[in-house]
Parts: sequence; structure tokens; C-alpha cells
Amino acid sequence: MRYEFPFKRILDATVDLPFALPTAVAGIALAAIYAPNGWIGQWLDPLGIKVAFTPLGVIIALTFIGLPFVVRTVQPVMQDLSLDVEEASATLGATRVQTLTRVVLPSLAPAMLTGAALAFARAVGEYGSVIFIAGNLPYVSEIAPLLIIIRLEEFDYAGATAIGTIMLLASFAMLLVINLVQSWTRRRMSA
Repeated sequence: MRYEFPFKRILDATVDLPFALPTAVAGIALAAIYAPNGWIGQWLDPLGIKVAFTPLGVIIALTFIGLPFVVRTVQPVMQDLSLDVEEASATLGATRVQTLTRVVLPSLAPAMLTGAALAFARAVGEYGSVIFIAGNLPYVSEIAPLLIIIRLEEFDYAGATAIGTIMLLASFAMLLVINLVQSWTRRRMSA
């Protein structure tokens, strides 16, 4: 983080919490927090927003476990981004929005894409944090790792292998895209 502010170290440690927390504990905690009688769920339920045991709960759990990948990938790039470039943009008459969209975000885009792809690759196989909040409702909130376990319990090894192979290919494709974007960015920056 570029600037000093109170409780900066606590916020920094909170970002790393999903790395340190066992995934099953994270899933149980998220399910309890977002249940209709949970800390946050009790406020969302009267508004008609259901989180626990819905696809929204899966998205929240995957965001929780993926956030550190994005933050830890973008943070060093932000720290290395020179304030002089932003100041030069302002002295040339650019507004804050123009500086953000034309100077800062293009510099951060490769890191944001890398972080998002790493988070996605991690989320593809996530089981522990998602299983408790997903609810496993057929065609609503089923997750691929659970489908693999179900296939294995049914002795359908070919089906489990097929699902696992698709997950592996999706993760590999994302990592390949990351490498291609990084290579393209390096060539563009060096030219």
C-alpha cells in the first residue's frame, strides 16, 4: 500500500487471512455469517437477498479465497508506480479520472489480469471454503470438486476423471493466458 494510515498493518494481515485460515473453517464461518440468522445475513434476509446456499454464496467464498492473489499481485506494481508520472499527468491538464484511466490503470492492468487469473485458477479446484456455503443444490449451486467426489463414491472413475480434466484444462488455459499477456506486456514496454 502506498500511503500510511491507521491500522494499515491490520488491514494488510487481513488480506492474507485466507492463506492462513483452513479452507473448511473459512467455509463454515462464511456460511454462519451469511445464513439468514448470521451477522450479515440477518440484514440481507429482510431485503430478499439470500447468500448462504446460493450461487451468490459461492461467489463470495471464491472472492474471499481469491482476493489475496489479486492484492498481492497488484500491490508491488502500485508501490513501484512513480508518483512523478501521476503529477506530470496532472500538470499537463489531465483530470483525476483521466490520470486514473490513462496512466494508472494501464500500468496496473497486467498485474490485475495476472492476479485475477491466479485467483480463478485457485477457485476452479476450491472445495473446503465453498462446500459449506454452496448447499449442493442440483443445477443451482453444485461445485465441480463435489461432483468429482460424488462420481468417485459411485465408482464412476471415468466421469470423475473427465470433470477433473476439464478443471485442469481451464486452470492451464488461464495460466497460459497469463504468460502470453505478460510476454506481450514486456515486449510492449521494452519497445
